[in-house]
Amino acid sequence: MNQTSAEQQADTAADIPEEQLNRAIEELRGALRDEAGKASDDSSRHERQATPNAAVVMNIPVEVQIVLGSTEMQVSELLALQQGSTVALNRRIGEPVDVVVNGRRIARGEITVLESDPSRFGIKLTEIITAAKPA
Repeated sequence: MNQTSAEQQADTAADIPEEQLNRAIEELRGALRDEAGKASDDSSRHERQATPNAAVVMNIPVEVQIVLGSTEMQVSELLALQQGSTVALNRRIGEPVDVVVNGRRIARGEITVLESDPSRFGIKLTEIITAAKPA
């Protein structure tokens, strides 16, 4: 059976030791911090400084989630949900949302409308989490 490119990359990710992935994540975080204070034309300098560890993981797909909030409910409440039901979350409007990559919270940010497409929204990062912990 032939594997798709994404499946092959996922298999590759499973073969990389967690310590190496964590090191690469820290390097990427450092690059994000550097970029926050510099103009976008510095990007070629960061590419030249990339380490072999970063090169290994650059093409591996990761799952990125923006967590608006969560709630707890009983199974009976869950089964009673239907189209049009409202589920109250544990966060209020204006509170930061979490940016989670492969189950680890890496940043927090605020929801914003995209200037290039006002019909879509995105996240403006306000904080990079230095010690990533499972979400």
